[in-house]
Amino acid sequence: MKKAIQIDGMDNVATTTSDVKKGEDVEVLSPQGEVILKTKPLEDIIFGHKMSLTDIKTREKIVKYGEVLGVASQPIKLGEWVHTHNLESGRLPTSKLEEKA
Repeated sequence: MKKAIQIDGMDNVATTTSDVKKGEDVEVLSPQGEVILKTKPLEDIIFGHKMSLTDIKTREKIVKYGEVLGVASQPIKLGEWVHTHNLESGRLPTSKLEEKA
């Protein structure tokens, strides 16, 4: 079974430990190594990338390492890949960056 790791107990994303395919069974391990969630990714996620551990609303904080990485630029469902297509800086939204270009 594929694995993903929640690095800090406050995280709402987990890091995949290998490439995972849409619909594969994935066990999410807590920082203590306990299985905290069994899920199926909604899309392919490559090794070392983030998978959502919960439904996340637009502008809701994305937390990894117990730190805010940014905010969701759109709704993110449990099991979705979290990356630049749906995550933006909480300080300067992507839309503001595009306006400056």
